[in-house]
Amino acid sequence: MDIEGNTDATGTREYNLTLSKERAGTVKSYLIERGFPASRMRTIGNGPDRPLDTNATPEGREKNRRTDIKVYPNPAPGGAGR
Repeated sequence: MDIEGNTDATGTREYNLTLSKERAGTVKSYLIERGFPASRMRTIGNGPDRPLDTNATPEGREKNRRTDIKVYPNPAPGGAGR
């Protein structure tokens, strides 16, 4: 699974990249505490680069401060084609 942290565009790019990585890491830690295997998770910090909405309004900035989780199916036993 991919865990992607995102931020709004408020503040410096460097700060937002760090914050987004921390946001993704916090979600990963939460999932590990609940029994999900760490080896199956990858964290990514997008900073402000993938907004869902405008950063010009408080509502838009709120939507951009989020974590996206992408879940992938387990590989088939024995590899592809079986």
